[in-house]
Amino acid sequence: MSSNSLAFFIGLFGSIHCIGMCGPLAFAIPMAENKWWLVVADKIIYNIGRIVTYSLLGLLIGLIGKQLWIYGLQQGVSLLSGLLIIIAGFTRFFKIHLSGNKWFAALMLPVNKLLSYALRHHSGHFIIGLINGLLPCGFVYLALAGAINTPTPVTSATFMFWFGTGTFPLMLLATVGSGFIGPIVRRRINNVIPYVMVCLGFWFILRGLNLNIPYLSPAKQTSGVSICH
Repeated sequence: MSSNSLAFFIGLFGSIHCIGMCGPLAFAIPMAENKWWLVVADKIIYNIGRIVTYSLLGLLIGLIGKQLWIYGLQQGVSLLSGLLIIIAGFTRFFKIHLSGNKWFAALMLPVNKLLSYALRHHSGHFIIGLINGLLPCGFVYLALAGAINTPTPVTSATFMFWFGTGTFPLMLLATVGSGFIGPIVRRRINNVIPYVMVCLGFWFILRGLNLNIPYLSPAKQTSGVSICH
């Protein structure tokens, strides 16, 4: 599986998990028109805004990752990313609640203020989508962990673009269809998510080990630039 395909499927599975948080926000945006095709157009614009923010975050994290590649630290980053993702997966397996509520609230506060300001001033779907992309989200962090393991800022931004594209179909259907995925379905999906996280974590670790296994654990490149599978 290519890195872009991986990013797409992270976004696809993540969108099922995140509909409960992001869907109500999309519903809260005032509608200027009630024609169905204008409603769909507004929701498409909203989701494009999210994808733009994800891509910009990918570019930013890619600039950091590029320095790690230059100094030959990408192997350690891949191993560390995999380990942290596995730990996060196991905390969900065993329902371990880490003491991160204050940290999460601190991240949410400035974004919530921006959203409140944008909603009060009728900033429109695109701007709301841009801000929505900044909301703290475990799947966005998971995607960023994948993006930082790509060799250039462009590939990192591309990784996050495909992540955002993966979130697009279900988020569009949910925002247009008034949240067609019910809480029971989301609960069942949430039970599967830790398995996905652990598998991804092991995949990052295998990549970092450079075992010369095609696609799964490619050999380490000596030229300073390697191809991300």
